[in-house]
Amino acid sequence: MTPPATSGGTPGADRSDDAAGPTGRAGHSDPAASPGVPDHVPDHRSVAAAVSEMVGVLGRHEAEDWTVRAGTLDWSCLETAAHIAHDLLAYAGQVTAAPSDAYLPFDLVVRPAASPADTLRTVTACGRLLSGALATAGPGLRAWHWGPCDVTGFAAMGVAETLLHTHDITGGLGVPWAPPSALCAVVLGRLFPDAPSGDPVEVLLWCTGRGELEGRPRRTSWTWRAALPG
Repeated sequence: MTPPATSGGTPGADRSDDAAGPTGRAGHSDPAASPGVPDHVPDHRSVAAAVSEMVGVLGRHEAEDWTVRAGTLDWSCLETAAHIAHDLLAYAGQVTAAPSDAYLPFDLVVRPAASPADTLRTVTACGRLLSGALATAGPGLRAWHWGPCDVTGFAAMGVAETLLHTHDITGGLGVPWAPPSALCAVVLGRLFPDAPSGDPVEVLLWCTGRGELEGRPRRTSWTWRAALPG
């Protein structure tokens, strides 16, 4: 992909990511007890919770050097945050316009001179646009993401992009953090139906090449399944 600080590229394809980041487990707030976060089915509340988690942890480190690599990605931490914003906005466009054969022909451009604080505000804006689109979309909505995808698929991808790349950024900045277990479970249930059992955080990081799982080789390529079966 083109580095997202200049342009976005096709978001969140059901594709290999090849990005294995650190697997720190400490330092997250788990929203499992909150009635605002669904236990099993991803929706607009899931996206809002994921973005809130990202901004909460990274907002405390806006003064750090965000030009360093985000974990094992080729992008910097700042480029990776811009990529999150790009994908959230792209998903919002799909949910709103419901195209049946491609992504809409637009890309979010975050100016290279944008600060970490400005970029996090951009992520917040794009996350709210996606949450709003999901909240008003009917259950019968279908929009293209390598095939027909429903609102739960776009919600799960928004959560996944936000949490996984926050994990990459915190790894690059040296911040101990792991994604909330309840949100990881939501992502696994929708995008990784064949995922092994176990701790949702460890399993999601393993599924996406970012962590180890006892008794299983580390993944170097992976896919998620957002499009509905034909």
